[in-house]
Amino acid sequence: HAAHLQETRNRWGMLFQHGALFSALTAFDNVAQPIRELRTLPEELIRDAVLLKLHMVGIAPDDALKMPADLSGGMIKRVALARALALEPELLFLDEPTAGLDPNLSESFVELIRSLHQAMRLTVVMVTHDLDTLFALSTNIAVLAEKRVIATGTPEQVLATPHPFIKQFFLGERGKRALEELHDSRHE
Repeated sequence: HAAHLQETRNRWGMLFQHGALFSALTAFDNVAQPIRELRTLPEELIRDAVLLKLHMVGIAPDDALKMPADLSGGMIKRVALARALALEPELLFLDEPTAGLDPNLSESFVELIRSLHQAMRLTVVMVTHDLDTLFALSTNIAVLAEKRVIATGTPEQVLATPHPFIKQFFLGERGKRALEELHDSRHE
């Protein structure tokens, strides 16, 4: 049972809200850590796998040797994403993926997630309050309010749900702006 549970865990990756990198490990060793835990690959292959994952998220080999304290917030997110992808997961969990990023970094990080989602054929499950991120990445949404799920479906189906929370959250000023940006980006 424990072996089956571990095998299941190896099939998902998790990106924590603030990266949650190990502060005493370099960026490289943070990404290598889940692979090393498996104790099945020689260090040479681990090195290649880690450099590939870092490259996939736009982290240069020079930056791989830096400690988390020496990385910018955007780089920490990217290294944490590389670590989440280290075991080639089928399922990627994202907790507030753009929290703490300025709008430009946020947009490029969302684009990175979108491209990795397509390239690696991942299923992505995300918790977010950021409507731009939500509309840019979601094909299905579940809305939690009043301690329960109040709506599920495509963004269009959720927006059509006649509930005060949905009206306030999705169709207020922020929501209208996010929807306009989504509409504009799809028609460029």
